[in-house]
Amino acid sequence: MISAYTGTQVRDAEKPFLDDTLGSGAGAVLMQRAAYGLANAVISGLQGGGKRLYGSSVAVLAGKGNNGGDGLFAAALLARRGMRTTAVLTAGAAHDAGLAAFRKAGGHAVALTGDNVAELAAMAGDADVVIDAVLGTGAQGGLRGPAAELVAALERSRPALVVACDIPSGVDADTGEAHAPVLTADMTVTFGAAKAGLLADPGADFAGRVQIIPIGIEGALPWPALRRLEAGDLSALLPRPERRAHKYSRGVLGVVAGSGAYPGAAVLACKGALAAGVGMVRYLGPPDVADLVRQACPEVVCSDGTVAETHVQAWLVGCGLDDSNEQQLQRARDAADSGLPTIADAGALPALPDVLAPQVILTPHAGELSALLQRLGVASERSAVEASTLSAVRVAAGLTEATVLLKGATTLVASPFQDFFSQAEGTPWLATAGSGDVLAGVIGGLLAQVGADVGRFGGHDIDPDARWAAIAAMAASIHGRAGVLASQGGPVTATAIAGAVPEVMREL
Repeated sequence: MISAYTGTQVRDAEKPFLDDTLGSGAGAVLMQRAAYGLANAVISGLQGGGKRLYGSSVAVLAGKGNNGGDGLFAAALLARRGMRTTAVLTAGAAHDAGLAAFRKAGGHAVALTGDNVAELAAMAGDADVVIDAVLGTGAQGGLRGPAAELVAALERSRPALVVACDIPSGVDADTGEAHAPVLTADMTVTFGAAKAGLLADPGADFAGRVQIIPIGIEGALPWPALRRLEAGDLSALLPRPERRAHKYSRGVLGVVAGSGAYPGAAVLACKGALAAGVGMVRYLGPPDVADLVRQACPEVVCSDGTVAETHVQAWLVGCGLDDSNEQQLQRARDAADSGLPTIADAGALPALPDVLAPQVILTPHAGELSALLQRLGVASERSAVEASTLSAVRVAAGLTEATVLLKGATTLVASPFQDFFSQAEGTPWLATAGSGDVLAGVIGGLLAQVGADVGRFGGHDIDPDARWAAIAAMAASIHGRAGVLASQGGPVTATAIAGAVPEVMREL
């Protein structure tokens, strides 16, 4: 499991070392470890691109703080490997010890001014690698003045390889908000621990591949601000039927989905649930939609009954619902009020009460989350949600007291207890009609199978109260992996995504 922290949490963990009241040099040791890790990451990046090290050119954009010092010390190490290194001092001044080491190693430093932006942008743009070490985790806001002009010019020219030092300059380490201009990195080398802003959009758009360099503060870090499940976590948490299992012991999911306008949504939701291994699916809905479900999924038991008389372990409601069928909307409300784990998607979101419960998982995309927040009295346009996804999902979970999953390139999950998960295993090809219905089905299938198994999560450093968020994150990871498997780098349909889910689960 990847644990990510706010910039404040990491700086607090570093503080005793940097204060160095005993004169042990611990602060300098941290910086040297960071620089060594950064330099080795640059070397790996160049070699991975088929570049020879000796004679390659490096441009380090160095701010005046410790982030700039990390970049300068790393560039000094690269200079000793025979690389041609130039430091652009974006604030005129620089970290004294880092600059001295850089110059001693043969590096050339030049101060950025308003008059030489174009010249230095051309130089850096032609370099084999650019190291972005302007702003660190403590920076407020983004770049200004000549530094902003330089980065904007480099973003347009797209250098061959960009490596961000700790975090791309202009990205908020806590929230992932991005203050333009930001230079998009191919790789971010971050120190001590991942920063939460690297695992949330839009910060993740600029981070590239994230590499974590241990520097010795890890034991001083508190409970993480954000976590990401990895393959080993999924393998440990996913359900496996026991020898004497039967369809009821493996979980029964009730599905309230589909309408005359969107009948296929019910089919895809059921396919997603079945693919995730649930023992049985019971569908409630209009007869014409039920007929389509039977044809596509003969395993599904269809009826026109009520929520109260349907015996299930969890509910999935909302996929393909519209406001023309009050009976379906009432079923959605009854399911959310049943006390059972319930995933509420799409058409159910406007029909539910403002305040729910942790076992209710809401799965909006950015536009739907914007509408939900506005209904709750928070002025938040879609663009504002997309500009600060972590903040938006946090507010929504707090106000609704539900678990909220925000769909996107990076899927974020927030529990009302302020536990957060981030998953990003998918492919842009997942942005296709019906993909979200399959995701809802996978979540519902897992809810029915493992939602009641509190011990399963308590044994993996997941608070039992946060298990609903963990289940949603598990499903998001499986869905993303299934999309990659089905896509193979090209277009994919929602039906194909559902078809790939069992293979993903077998591999896990």
